[in-house]
Amino acid sequence: MQNPKNIWIKHPLATLKPDYAGGLVVAGSRIIELVAAGRTPSQPVNEIFDASEHVLLPGLINAHHHFYQTLTRAHPVALNKALFPWLTSLYPVWAKLRPEMVEVSTQIALAELLLSGCSTASDHHYLFPQGLEDAIDIQVAQAQQLGVRVHLTRGSMSLGEEQGGLPPQSTVQSEDIIIADSERLIRRYHDHQPGAMVRVALAPCSPFSVSTELMKMSAQLATQHNVQLHTHLAETHDETAFCQKMFGMRPVDYLESVGWLSNRVWLAHGIHFNEEEIGRLGQAGVGIAHCPSSNMLLASGQCPTLDLEAAGCPVGIGVDGSASNDGSNMITEVRQALLLQRLRYGASDITHQKVLDWATRGSAACLGRDDIGDIAVGMQADLALFRLDDIQFAGAGDPLAALILCGAKQADCMMVAGRWRVRNGAVCGLDIEALKARQRELAAQLI
Repeated sequence: MQNPKNIWIKHPLATLKPDYAGGLVVAGSRIIELVAAGRTPSQPVNEIFDASEHVLLPGLINAHHHFYQTLTRAHPVALNKALFPWLTSLYPVWAKLRPEMVEVSTQIALAELLLSGCSTASDHHYLFPQGLEDAIDIQVAQAQQLGVRVHLTRGSMSLGEEQGGLPPQSTVQSEDIIIADSERLIRRYHDHQPGAMVRVALAPCSPFSVSTELMKMSAQLATQHNVQLHTHLAETHDETAFCQKMFGMRPVDYLESVGWLSNRVWLAHGIHFNEEEIGRLGQAGVGIAHCPSSNMLLASGQCPTLDLEAAGCPVGIGVDGSASNDGSNMITEVRQALLLQRLRYGASDITHQKVLDWATRGSAACLGRDDIGDIAVGMQADLALFRLDDIQFAGAGDPLAALILCGAKQADCMMVAGRWRVRNGAVCGLDIEALKARQRELAAQLI
């Protein structure tokens, strides 16, 4: 067997930490050496990548998304609406999804994420109308083709309009079907090993779209197979009112009642908690995926990120669905987090380093990973390299701060598991123009 090639990412323009100012060495899928400023690698290298004009970051990690929603960006029926009317407008549209639509929208979302510096993406797919039963299988195939690391969550909806929920009946499934397919996907695709490229989590959509029994069954199955749990929670005041009417309790109390207060769980949004609830979430180690653009577009509110972190919750960043964000750009989402959270906590506590930490180590912790999200010996070689030669950086001082404050939009190069997936601003091996053209055709069919 041939030994892996040693690649020296040499002399980056800026890094998150000074201990690898001289770069790093990659062998196979892992980082094997950090190089101090002014030093050279201690062992021979086969290839050198000159990073002297690049800011070097760990690959960004997207903790919450809905890939299929790239088909319904700025959809006419959903404009200028808050969460519940937005959902009820779009559910009938999404009910018409077909397998090719899932395939193409997944490619678009993953390519857009890659180009924005994202190496690992979590997706929450919860729509399985007739003919779309293999949606997660389709997503796995596209992720493997593009070489992106993914955490695919088997979402579910079991409360349709007839049971007092929001989704149309054509989009919901029975508890037995959901649990059986969840177990199938875990057994077929979930990789427990360090460096896993595909992991599966269980993700009932939200308290207003699944039954109490399904929440409990999902928690039991996750414990049985040692996988993560994910759902939307405390996104709007409407959700709190729904939980109180439907279950007689607030969302966090409901979460606890169904066995979901644990460090196996990460939640999307997490906006409307009181002080006591934040303490309970932190004590349990529940993760929170902060989705700033979506929260602003739907006027949902501001996640209490620093309070959650201080209580013990990992905090990550998610772009959320491209129909409540209208984009899948991870580096711009990091800037949005900085701007939105400064309104809540001020400039001195919300720094560019803080939001980058959320988008890397914080998101990794939400996903239950300790092998990604940082640059250190033994970690996976997931790397994002950004140039600062676009017009918005002209005159910028601190390169790392400029990346966020001046508004970087695209990575120049991306490495995932030691393999180049983006070079010179293009996704390797992807005809992106043909892909965009087909996406437009499919989106037009939904309109």
